[in-house]
Amino acid sequence: MAWSEADIPDQSGRTVLITGANSGLGLRSAQVLAAKGAHVLMACRSTEKGKAALATVDGAAELLQLDLADLASVRKAAAEVRERTGDQLHVLMNNAGVMAPPKGKTADGFETQIGTNHLGHAALTWLLLPAVTDRVVTVSSIAHRGRGFDIDDLNWERRRYSAGAAYSASKLANLLFTFELDRRLRAAGSSVRSVAAHPGMTDTELSANTFRARGPVANALSKAVSFGNRFITQSLAQGTLPQLLAATGDVAGGEYYGPTRLSEIFGPPGPAHPRAAARNTELARKLWDRTAELTGVAPEPA
Repeated sequence: MAWSEADIPDQSGRTVLITGANSGLGLRSAQVLAAKGAHVLMACRSTEKGKAALATVDGAAELLQLDLADLASVRKAAAEVRERTGDQLHVLMNNAGVMAPPKGKTADGFETQIGTNHLGHAALTWLLLPAVTDRVVTVSSIAHRGRGFDIDDLNWERRRYSAGAAYSASKLANLLFTFELDRRLRAAGSSVRSVAAHPGMTDTELSANTFRARGPVANALSKAVSFGNRFITQSLAQGTLPQLLAATGDVAGGEYYGPTRLSEIFGPPGPAHPRAAARNTELARKLWDRTAELTGVAPEPA
């Protein structure tokens, strides 16, 4: 039988941090894991939205303010997590993300998508890794198969900006980082695992948020996009299963999970297949070093 929420073991005694937990995949993950007994830290950029999301979680959960597009916020949140948990964080789920907004910059001057989806999460992971006891789960996308990744121009300073290509690049960066982190954890003799997952095409607010970010005219289409998504995507509950499997299942480090039907767009969760570039160890090493340079955060493991 296909893996489902019923296969998630008891999570009592485990603490899980989920970024972007105010909606979509992150909120669903928080609801499921809290119901299974985990203590969930719901990291949200908006405190107001976070409070509304927290009210829908039945179990032990609390809010954490985190803006991945601001490294000062990342550092503050990481320090707070380590204090709250006593350096006992079982699972870090790097779930939050933005998709195809107009060209913009983070508080630190990075292109919005690479800055939020990759650099913010990489910095958070490194800062929290001394406290992580089990695994790091990073959410990528089938969009990582696109083009646009340039290790020498991560912030799109020399190329003509493409929102779609920049999103693809950020999602490839997620996978490169996941696999490189796992290689380095193994080399350091750590038992912590680094695993990746993707939701295929799932009914979340990500597409609608893309329209909302593009002004009043596009914003008017966001409701239609949300409505239309229901007919071309799988349910939120189904789409969240790959990252729940990665977070709770008997999985090995360096693995990647997603839907298993129709080119990984729909279906029950299982092993996913990244494009060859995601397994390029030289490219991953260069991204690791460049990420440390840009964020100013010391990599872990060293």
